[in-house]
Amino acid sequence: MKYKVLITAPYFQPVVERFLPLFTKHNIEVVVPKVNERMSEEELLPLIGDIHGVLCGDDRITERVLAAAPNLKTIVKWGTGIDSIDKEAAARRGIPVRNTLNAFTEPVADTIFAFMLAFARGTIDLDRKMRNGIWEKKLSKALNECTIGIIGMGNIGTAVAKRAEAFGMRILGNDIVEKPHEFMVPIEKLLAESDFVAVCTDLNPTSRYIIDDKTLALMKAGAYLINASRGPLVDEKALIKALKEGRVAGAGIDVFEVEPLPTGHPYFGMGNVIMSPHNANSSLKAWEKVHENSLRQLFEDLAS
Repeated sequence: MKYKVLITAPYFQPVVERFLPLFTKHNIEVVVPKVNERMSEEELLPLIGDIHGVLCGDDRITERVLAAAPNLKTIVKWGTGIDSIDKEAAARRGIPVRNTLNAFTEPVADTIFAFMLAFARGTIDLDRKMRNGIWEKKLSKALNECTIGIIGMGNIGTAVAKRAEAFGMRILGNDIVEKPHEFMVPIEKLLAESDFVAVCTDLNPTSRYIIDDKTLALMKAGAYLINASRGPLVDEKALIKALKEGRVAGAGIDVFEVEPLPTGHPYFGMGNVIMSPHNANSSLKAWEKVHENSLRQLFEDLAS
């Protein structure tokens, strides 16, 4: 049987050609549409009708999209997070939703520390001033003088804690699930005592806007917020307000409520915000692992 696979994962699209012999071997025709970060429901609907498999990114695979895909046998998410897929609707249709667990733990944990070190050592501010001819000594902090609060003690949170321990930081953790760490505390205590708050939870109904006006108001004066998990974990309007008012000293942000970040977004004009374009997962080793695992899952499901 000839299969048709829609490839929308922006991290996989650039390497599709390398894997074409494998697709040919499995009798698969690939469809590679233009993708600007992710595909909306309206963009997917005209493409999905005769598709047997999807290798997707954070595309909005909704009930409506699934209803328009009578031939669909499998959905493979390139990566880990599957919050953009209607898993219940897929299950009702007998369509498996695959992903690669623990895919990007190490590079994401590294990214969180990159943000923290940049703020603690004042690296970006000093660089900007030097480029403007300003030779200014600035009192900074060493990380072993700081407390890190980790919200979400899964794989990434645990990796962040290991790094924090190596740096000699005081560690506070919080999770809705009981964890066997002696540093677990209520979220109120974590926010009140942490110099850096790292949001490491996945996106689910209990974590959406876990950082909002209320939780931001509980943060220690002069603290920094780091988010390299999912954009909707943070209420951007509330964070912008807190940053402008100086209640939060700064924010390191890799993920946003709307991606790509729209032109003219307030973050662009804020010197106390460090950003990257949803790139925390960047790692040659990790990406290759996800390429291979995603294809294996796709081929297995189509053949079953």
